[in-house]
Amino acid sequence: MEEQKGEVNPDTDDLPLCANTSHILVKHYALDLTVHFDRNVISGSVVLFLEPTSSEEHEEYDGNQTAWFGNTEQRSSDLPGVRMAADHIKSSPEGHFFLVLDCCDITVSKVEHVDITCLLNAFPGVRPPDLIQKLVTMPSSQWRRQQELFSVCGRAPGVEQNGDQLHFHTDRWSLQVWKQGVSSPREFPRTLRICYETKPTGGSVRWTKDQDNMEEPTACLGSSSSQHESVSVSDHSAMLDDGFPCSHGDYPCRFIERAVKSQRVIPHRVFAPVGLLQKAQSRILALLPRCLAAAQAVLGVHPFPRLDVLIVPAGFSSLGMASPHIIFLSQSVLHVGSSFPRENSLSLCGSRLCHEIAHSWFGLVIGARDWTEEWISEGFATYLEDIIWARAQQLSLPEATELSNLKALLRWRRLSDELQNSGEELQILRPNMDKTGQVSESGSSTVKHALNPEKSFLQVHYLKGYFLLMFLASQVGEQQFIHFFRLFVKKYHGQLILSQDFLQMLLSTFPDLARKGLTLDTIYADWLDRPGVPKWLHERSALWSEAKLVEEVKQEVAKWILLSHQGKGRKRKQSAPKVNYKEVTTEQLVLLLELLLEEAKLSTSTMRILARAYDLHNQDAEVRHRWCELVVKHKHVNAYGDVERFLLHDQAMGVYLYGELMVQEDAEQQALARRCLSLAGEEMDQSARRVVEEMVL
Repeated sequence: MEEQKGEVNPDTDDLPLCANTSHILVKHYALDLTVHFDRNVISGSVVLFLEPTSSEEHEEYDGNQTAWFGNTEQRSSDLPGVRMAADHIKSSPEGHFFLVLDCCDITVSKVEHVDITCLLNAFPGVRPPDLIQKLVTMPSSQWRRQQELFSVCGRAPGVEQNGDQLHFHTDRWSLQVWKQGVSSPREFPRTLRICYETKPTGGSVRWTKDQDNMEEPTACLGSSSSQHESVSVSDHSAMLDDGFPCSHGDYPCRFIERAVKSQRVIPHRVFAPVGLLQKAQSRILALLPRCLAAAQAVLGVHPFPRLDVLIVPAGFSSLGMASPHIIFLSQSVLHVGSSFPRENSLSLCGSRLCHEIAHSWFGLVIGARDWTEEWISEGFATYLEDIIWARAQQLSLPEATELSNLKALLRWRRLSDELQNSGEELQILRPNMDKTGQVSESGSSTVKHALNPEKSFLQVHYLKGYFLLMFLASQVGEQQFIHFFRLFVKKYHGQLILSQDFLQMLLSTFPDLARKGLTLDTIYADWLDRPGVPKWLHERSALWSEAKLVEEVKQEVAKWILLSHQGKGRKRKQSAPKVNYKEVTTEQLVLLLELLLEEAKLSTSTMRILARAYDLHNQDAEVRHRWCELVVKHKHVNAYGDVERFLLHDQAMGVYLYGELMVQEDAEQQALARRCLSLAGEEMDQSARRVVEEMVL
């Protein structure tokens, strides 16, 4: 179907969510899909189990009203991106109710009403119109039986009578379904099957080969039992009942299971291509029990009964992603340093694992009600990864504090750089401000900046959210703040929240904050609703710059700068001066390279000695990224191979390195950028490729 005027342009930055969730909800779904590797598509069907929202059960619909939008004219002006759907509805017979589902990049071939009379034997005496209501409201104690019945319905045939025929229409962002003569959600069929196929060019599904050059998922398994007696976690207070009853809807909640509270580590497995299985087992599988136990000590019962970790191909767009029961990790976290003590060399791998594990609580079991409030998941996970990783390493309080100060400085430097190189509209954590959480009469909304390809590579919502939590912890005390996290999880697990839910509970729990001038409005104004950062963060960053681990780095940097200056007038055959370099941690090495990046010139001999002293091409991806930046800035030709390897194998971190290769207008560096793009382009994440092509081509 041709695009009409007013249709959303994929190059713009706002994504329309068209689903009429205020009228009707999908309570459950059953998928039956087939993957066609030869055509790069997935085909099959999804059976939806629907329930009108409670507010609609007792309302009569105006026969002249379009049920999808409520006020169609107002809705289409609010969201230009869905005018096409609005126009279609206005041209349809008046008075019909439309089920609207968000979708893109699929071809729908059929929508049918599913025959659910198969449930009659399961619910004797229940009238056929009430069967689905009975099914979806079964108590959580009967969840296994409920799942069996959902599965039976998923395989049930369609209703073939003409009177039950469903009509449908698709546009770029939605699927609309209606039935002749049905004018309200409660009269709409409660179970329907949608037969569809994805498109090979769709942006939501990517096809690539794994690291063993295999197209099909033949990854091997590393497994672990649920019993890990060697795991030591000193603080099990998170397992205690904090006095908050569950306040979510009825579902099989692990937080109230007595047996679960004593489960120290949930069962877990690691999957990876054969070529990376040994690394995955020695890194990930070795760390998982400690990280899981530490997370549970901080936040309480793990929300899910098991956890799998999958190592994904180089073209994956980030270092990690969390879903229920599974974490997707980039291969970049498996590359650890060889010259440091083992525990220190696992820093990136361990902290990233802890970040994704933290998402089980913040992002999955507690989610943002408004998609624009990403900081609720990413800021929280970034803050908690340090807390959890420190516990997993069993660091003392002084050690954890010193490491926290160093990481805070590194993140402040990164945030400062992003604030200088991004538009102000992308620096706001609550871009909808007072309208956050509001939806149209139908329940539809927009996600601001969601189609902007550059946004996915910015970390403002990670970093600014992290610093907001650091600020709040500084006001109430870190240990009290961590205990508050446990209370918050107890109260809000199983729910979708807005910023004010967290902040209001915090302000109520710590009334002294009001006497310090902290209110909901001041936090919004300073942290969430405006670009840039508040005064507190500027002041605190000066203290981080004076921390012990940072001062040690500055002393080492001074030695390297002196060496570079001494080498300028030195004859080629004359040996370099002997210098004693202090052993540094991985995080310190990242800062050391960042500070050296600020130098206008480093000699070739200094670069060579630097690489050898720290074995830089064998360090983790964070260190190697800084090394590659140094190589590019100082045109250290002998290490261009390190840059090429990084761009090909660490694609989740190398996007803006392409820009650095192009900006100096050096022919050899630009040729390197174009060569890497041509080699990696086919497997690149779609958004990453668009951003890189704008830089390079």
